[in-house]
Amino acid sequence: MLQVRKSADRGNANHGWLQSRHTFSFGDYRDPQHTGFGPLLVINEDRVAAGQGFGTHGHRDMEIISYVLEGALEHKDSIGTGSVLHYGDVQRMSAGSGVRHSEFNGSKAEPVHFLQIWIEPNVTGIAPSYEEKHFAPATKQGQLRLVASSDGRDGSVLIHQDAAIYAAILGAGDRLAHPLAAGRSGYVHVIRGRVTVNGTALEGGDALKLSGEAGITLEQADAAEVLLFDLPY
Repeated sequence: MLQVRKSADRGNANHGWLQSRHTFSFGDYRDPQHTGFGPLLVINEDRVAAGQGFGTHGHRDMEIISYVLEGALEHKDSIGTGSVLHYGDVQRMSAGSGVRHSEFNGSKAEPVHFLQIWIEPNVTGIAPSYEEKHFAPATKQGQLRLVASSDGRDGSVLIHQDAAIYAAILGAGDRLAHPLAAGRSGYVHVIRGRVTVNGTALEGGDALKLSGEAGITLEQADAAEVLLFDLPY
């Protein structure tokens, strides 16, 4: 089964300093038809104005992944981690038994654009932890690059869930295939550009849920960048 989630149908929050599009229910945006997909609970596309950001706040028992698209994202947390992330950087924070953190635009002049992804963990109450890796565009060009996994294989960040996240950059002539094992579902989020996924044409901000499919095929792309999620039901 294929189910399209169009970009224009996402929740929209405009706070002046923050413009955010919510794929799933989040904050004041509530849609009973879109409350998550398996353990994938949040994909927020955030644009934060220069010098602005999210003040210190807490999380518990959640895998929080940031995928930076443009600009500089500054992170600080209660376990002593501080860094500035740029395009190609992927950050994973396991909130576990509890963590407090802040996220700010690291530039006083330019906006920052990033995806924030929340995945429900398969363990609770663990010690909070943090990890970040850089994935150069060349490692994603014309291929599916594993950026997050349950075991940290192939240089990916480790998440506490039986899930895998791949990133890819596709151009004309590229065709990528990813098999889905029995009992697995797929989710493709188009960051930008255009691409056809299992015969369905998608554009930036669109997404596709895949259930009961043998695999995922990406083709007929035009300057596309995508995230592909391999998830348990």
